[in-house]
Amino acid sequence: MTDHALLLLNLGSPASTSVADVRRYLDQFLMDPYVVDLPWPLRRLLVSLILVKRPAESAHAYSSIWWEGGSPLIVLSRRLQEAMVPHWPHGPVELGMRYGEPSIASALNRLVAQGVRKVTLAPLYPQFADSTTTTALEEVRRVVREQNLPLQFASLPPFFAQPEYLDALVASAKPYLEQDFDHLLLSFHGLPERHIRKLVKDPNHSLTATSSAGVSDETLAVCYRSQCLRSAELFAERAGLPAGKWSVSFQSRLGRAKWIEPYTEARLDELGKAGVKKLLVMCPAFVADCIETLEEIGQRGQEQFREAGGEELVLVPCLNDHPQWVEALKVLCERAPLAN
Repeated sequence: MTDHALLLLNLGSPASTSVADVRRYLDQFLMDPYVVDLPWPLRRLLVSLILVKRPAESAHAYSSIWWEGGSPLIVLSRRLQEAMVPHWPHGPVELGMRYGEPSIASALNRLVAQGVRKVTLAPLYPQFADSTTTTALEEVRRVVREQNLPLQFASLPPFFAQPEYLDALVASAKPYLEQDFDHLLLSFHGLPERHIRKLVKDPNHSLTATSSAGVSDETLAVCYRSQCLRSAELFAERAGLPAGKWSVSFQSRLGRAKWIEPYTEARLDELGKAGVKKLLVMCPAFVADCIETLEEIGQRGQEQFREAGGEELVLVPCLNDHPQWVEALKVLCERAPLAN
């Protein structure tokens, strides 16, 4: 009997584009202390204020990118799950979302019902952050603890510098990189600076550096921004991109806190005003296209770039279910170490 399952973990999506469903999703997401790291009373107050207007705005944004089959993130994650099945002969392949459905709890219960006793957890986040990797793994631990599930785990570590991931990224982007373009912007999801400061022990570590060179292994292991820079540098090297042809930025800011820079919105303005006409944008913090790529970059980013003087912004798709990514994920998961 094959009893070693693979559980793919990602962020999640509202159940529909209705304001009520979007509000429910945002409430669950923003009330996660790993996302909004404030004491509960302050977090509840802040999130309640956000939920006055944000659900309607977000529902409109989701409506603009929603597919016939549902949320692009869920549809694409399902495709990846299906593609992984023949590559994972050890047991079933499940999908669990940290927020919304299919939930992590439901996925774990389905696996236990099938007689599974060992699960390799695959948080689909190349770079590490508490608000992504940690909260997903903590949710697994919570469900196992509260339901007393008889499961043993291995866990896929962040794979931002793994050759298999980088080679898949280059392969998926190749058709776009072979076209004529002026500049490639690697836009990663942003993060409040305090999320990194809490984890980095080196008081002299810079959150404005333009390179990951010289960052210690200890700092690199917990500094999301440095990991993004390292991913970008290794990708550019593998893709044969000369210096000056590419740059890094960070998107999706929320609230008034200081977030890591440079901001994607600022870079889109700068590049458009600097004479860049055809801009490629990749989002390597995401392995599946979602609202942050399709709407924030593909729609609003396109409009902003044109208003700044650019002519065409081309969104390079995420890895999604690209065959080389499926093979890379299988290799990475096969060597995932036992979780603590």
